[in-house]
Amino acid sequence: MTEEVELPGGYAELLAQATAEVRSAQLRAHLAANTELLRLRWRIGRLILDRQEAHGWGSKVVDRLASDLQAEFPGQRGWLRATLHYMRKLAERWPTEDTFVQHPAGQMPWT
Repeated sequence: MTEEVELPGGYAELLAQATAEVRSAQLRAHLAANTELLRLRWRIGRLILDRQEAHGWGSKVVDRLASDLQAEFPGQRGWLRATLHYMRKLAERWPTEDTFVQHPAGQMPWT
């Protein structure tokens, strides 16, 4: 149990500022994580698309890749066959990574 202590003047402002800093950092971390996951999905899609175009690989390779990724990362979601096909479509629709990831200024919540 917290002992009641008489707080000095300005404490409420300190608490408000510290709380705002924590929330701001949480938001930045969330935005950065989302951006990185999107980039990961695009890069995997690009790998699949490039191999299929260069070597004529079909959907059976994607099936096997999904199975192998599920085995490699058993606790993670997102390695289903359909998801890998969506990743491929993402890379097909946006040929370069720059075309779908906003520049940092565009990611600010107040813009």
